[in-house]
Amino acid sequence: MDTIIQILARELGQKETYIQNVVNLIDEGNTIPFIARYRKELHGAMDDTTLRTLADRLQYLRNLDKRREEVKGAIEAQGKLTEELSAAIDSAATLAEVEDLYRPYKQKRRTRATMAKEKGLEPLADLLFAQAMDGPVPEEAAAGYVDPEKGVETVEEALQGANDIIAERISDDADIRKLLRELVWKKGYLVSAAAAKERSDTVYRLYYDFRSPINRLQGHQILAINRGEREDILKVSVEMDREAALIPVRRRVLNPGTPAMAFVRAAAEDAYDRLIFPSVEREMRNLLTEQADEGAIKMFGLNLKPLLMQPPVKGFVTMGLDPGYRNGCKVAVVDATGKVLDTAVVYPTFNEKKKQEAIDILSKLIRKHGVAHIAIGNGTASRETEQMAVEMIRKLGGGVSYMIVNEAGASVYSASKLAAEEFPDYDVNLRSAVSIARRLQDPLAELVKIDPKSIGVGQYQHDMPQARLDETLGGVVEDCVNAVGVDLNTASAPLLAYVAGLNNTTAKNIVKYREENGAFATRKGVLKVPKLGPKAFEQCAGFLRVPESKNVLDHTGVHPESYEAAQKLLELCGYTLKDVAAGTIDELSDRVKAYGREKAAEACGVGLPTLDDIVKELLKPGRDPRDELPKPILRTDVMEMKDLKPGMELTGTVRNVIDFGVFVDIGVHQDGLVHISQLSNRRVRHPSEVCAVGDIVTVWVLEVDEKKKRISLTMKKPKEGAV
Repeated sequence: MDTIIQILARELGQKETYIQNVVNLIDEGNTIPFIARYRKELHGAMDDTTLRTLADRLQYLRNLDKRREEVKGAIEAQGKLTEELSAAIDSAATLAEVEDLYRPYKQKRRTRATMAKEKGLEPLADLLFAQAMDGPVPEEAAAGYVDPEKGVETVEEALQGANDIIAERISDDADIRKLLRELVWKKGYLVSAAAAKERSDTVYRLYYDFRSPINRLQGHQILAINRGEREDILKVSVEMDREAALIPVRRRVLNPGTPAMAFVRAAAEDAYDRLIFPSVEREMRNLLTEQADEGAIKMFGLNLKPLLMQPPVKGFVTMGLDPGYRNGCKVAVVDATGKVLDTAVVYPTFNEKKKQEAIDILSKLIRKHGVAHIAIGNGTASRETEQMAVEMIRKLGGGVSYMIVNEAGASVYSASKLAAEEFPDYDVNLRSAVSIARRLQDPLAELVKIDPKSIGVGQYQHDMPQARLDETLGGVVEDCVNAVGVDLNTASAPLLAYVAGLNNTTAKNIVKYREENGAFATRKGVLKVPKLGPKAFEQCAGFLRVPESKNVLDHTGVHPESYEAAQKLLELCGYTLKDVAAGTIDELSDRVKAYGREKAAEACGVGLPTLDDIVKELLKPGRDPRDELPKPILRTDVMEMKDLKPGMELTGTVRNVIDFGVFVDIGVHQDGLVHISQLSNRRVRHPSEVCAVGDIVTVWVLEVDEKKKRISLTMKKPKEGAV
């Protein structure tokens, strides 16, 4: 039997040595971001996604091992554990297989079979199930078990009891269950129909008369069908050719030509109809749901990562507009660092007079504070607010641009305890305007304050197993925060809490220490923070940036444990830390190559991956990986749905990626859908192969339905003259 290390190495396509090293590092309490970034030599430079997959599978396989031992112990306690059964349990590859093997030995609630055993009918069942060639006819055998005192009044009752015992025994056969599970997966169908005769037009209309092979179902179909069933709109079942399914069962249990064969055959069919198939149907539905959940959670994570990693629009005074009708449009002006400079409430949707008043108030704020960009939330009244902003920009003579910002979760944040602590002097509505402005300036720093489920880039997120969803999304946020790095002297507690090695308590302690003692002068200064010890420092130090530090290495992603190596490398190449600070080491890479990478790594006492990382960090101290991505689209004019014409070429931003396509913001308040079939001229298995949330893409309009507010787009360039 393969060990856990061997299984993981095979599944991930990695060397066993690397897998063992990662397992050791995890067991020693190291975080995934730290392992991914600063222990590359030990794991062959696996990325954080692979390492998280490894950690998940490690936990599953360890739980599987634990369950194997529990099951063997329980069977051993009954005195029924054989070498053959023990070996079968040890070789079971899944928890489901272990449970199948344990099934016959499990304490059961009272069943028809247990009641028959209580009446003394088990010997009769054993005799008939043996199907000896010289065995008795079932009716003759049953005659000896008629006993009114035990509740067996007739031969028919005795045979029924024997049937129940044999049926349960067949149902408990692990091999039969495994065979049928595989057969249903290969040849079964999932069927859904409208629950009521009156078929009203609902979002589930596609599934009113739906039938699909189980192994071809898409995740979004399963999730939609499950929700429709929960809402009593759909009736759902698994269909399987009964005769085809009974063939392996009969082969397994029948002894042809014996007097009891027909009886056992009937018991086998009863077992299939009453016990096995309903159970396998439940298992299959659960399996489909688990796979759909896992796929949706994975997709959510894939969408969340580029959203968090959107390039920031740094260094500009920004105005945030939170649109609204009844309560007006909330306004917040923040400086280049996100500090609130001014707030207001205007009412551009009430009437023309109020709109002009709003333009006057906002124009004064723009001139007073030197606003460069406007962030407009995409919620209620966003269209009217955008039109007002464009009119204002024209009157100002330009110089200001705007962007529609996804405000998903802003209201959740603004009403939170965290927002109340951050902005005690502002009401809930003004807080959301501040959040919208900051989302344009630094999406990551602002979005970490919000529950990832509320950010709006998933599908069916409220139907997912919440603990698993939280774990996955939390891992994505953690990876993004650590990939960018965090300014130790300006980061909020929610942002610091995602830094490897830190938690909510130590993050709050850092902020409190900073407020009481002033800015940190060095990375090592964080060791003075209560409850932040050497292990936490080892994990977090490389991800913290201290721009105020005199040591330029504190501005970079070089870990303090490699400072000596970094200085040695500079020395070998004829540079100093002052040269790094001055940005005059452009030839560092060339000099390292000339010296010899392997030779330099050996001289510095590090591996090649660490050497390469040190070189990158020294060349661009404090670099932000998001700056290398395409910049967000800032607009100065508005376009409406009625302006769209088939064949029109547009540039847009991918807002969401789901199983059947991608939604693209093309600046008309209604995201357009690029169906999976329109993403590329080649066959696309999943939209995530082609694009990710935040990508800037070129699209062409296929069709516009103003009544239903639907826009169909394509990413396939139309042929000349085609509409």
